[in-house]
Amino acid sequence: MSEAVHESHAASRLQLPPGPWTSVLDCLCARFPAIGRARWLDRFARGRVLDANGTPIAVDAPYRVGAQITYFREVVDEPQIAATESVLYADDHLVVADKPHGLPVTPAGGFVAETLLARLIHRLGNPDLVPLHRIDRATAGLVLFSANRRSRAAYHALFRERGIGKEYEALARPLPAMEFPLTRRSRLLRGEPFFRMMEGEGEPNSETRVAVIERSERLWRYALAPLTGRKHQLRVHMAALGAPIVNDRCYPVLCDARPDDGERPLQLLAKSLAFVDPLEGRPRRFESLLKLDVPDIEGRVF
Repeated sequence: MSEAVHESHAASRLQLPPGPWTSVLDCLCARFPAIGRARWLDRFARGRVLDANGTPIAVDAPYRVGAQITYFREVVDEPQIAATESVLYADDHLVVADKPHGLPVTPAGGFVAETLLARLIHRLGNPDLVPLHRIDRATAGLVLFSANRRSRAAYHALFRERGIGKEYEALARPLPAMEFPLTRRSRLLRGEPFFRMMEGEGEPNSETRVAVIERSERLWRYALAPLTGRKHQLRVHMAALGAPIVNDRCYPVLCDARPDDGERPLQLLAKSLAFVDPLEGRPRRFESLLKLDVPDIEGRVF
């Protein structure tokens, strides 16, 4: 291929489903039509499609239901992201990274190598790294990774059982008519287009505690504590309160500009993570070193 190609450091796996195909190639072309047959042929030629034992598969390999194959996602002419991440902590079980605005956590869309996961795998030399949670590409701040398969389930349980205390910071317009702290509860549903969320009728499935850290005439700095982890929860809740987060291109209305505009980053920061370590039984707390980059709030009231 003449274009620059970046590939994922973490392989994707597929168990071949029932279907009418006679070859593995035909199945992949049908299952992933956006990739195109020519690109799959190129991947086979370069040995980038493997069987369960890690052996490259021939381009005419016969199709067999249930067989497991491994392949590497690739993106042609992947955009470069100048912002860099920081590793705040690393041991045999955990890695805590500080993610800049605009960097995806995992491969998606047009990004594979330019993701926090791929960068950390390369930087730390650990292909077993797995993010224990996600934050939006547009959001900056802390992301916790499992570094060891043997202890991964214990840390996953913390998130599943809500044993992780998360706090975010956000800059948004003042809400002087409201009393803080307050709790926003609502039912979040998928909206239009598909990547947006919306509040709807029904039993609440999302909950956020909102407090004020700093006040000024123009902007307030809010502390947001999500008690649930719905997609875009903080952004939807702040917009619903009447204070959409500064530079939010999705809420309350979708703007023409890209939702992850690098020149005007979303002013939302995953500030801290706190939990009792399931392996050691001791409290742990991590705080982001990043700052929201709108000019300092003046005329502060505490």
